[in-house]
Amino acid sequence: MLNQTVIVGRLIDDIKIANVDKLVYNLTLAVPRSYKNDKGEYETDFIDCQLWNGIAENTMKNVKKGDLIGIKGRLRKSSIEEKMILIAEKVTFLSSKKEEEK
Repeated sequence: MLNQTVIVGRLIDDIKIANVDKLVYNLTLAVPRSYKNDKGEYETDFIDCQLWNGIAENTMKNVKKGDLIGIKGRLRKSSIEEKMILIAEKVTFLSSKKEEEK
């Protein structure tokens, strides 16, 4: 069996630090769907992600709200909120809002 997911989206807010023994950052990516709904509009999914230790620290230093990033990871059900979250295993920095405005 395989539990692997890859998503690309924009960071909707600055990264939030979770208070646990290890370094953990929580973020949400806005991922637009590739098709239009009945109203002719593109819908967007909001995917909650969790980054740990070195991946968390490196990402915190390099991204901000609006940046486009790719995350490869595994899905896990949150025991507290009873929803699926993506646990990051690799983060790729694709573009920055600041770069696109130039």
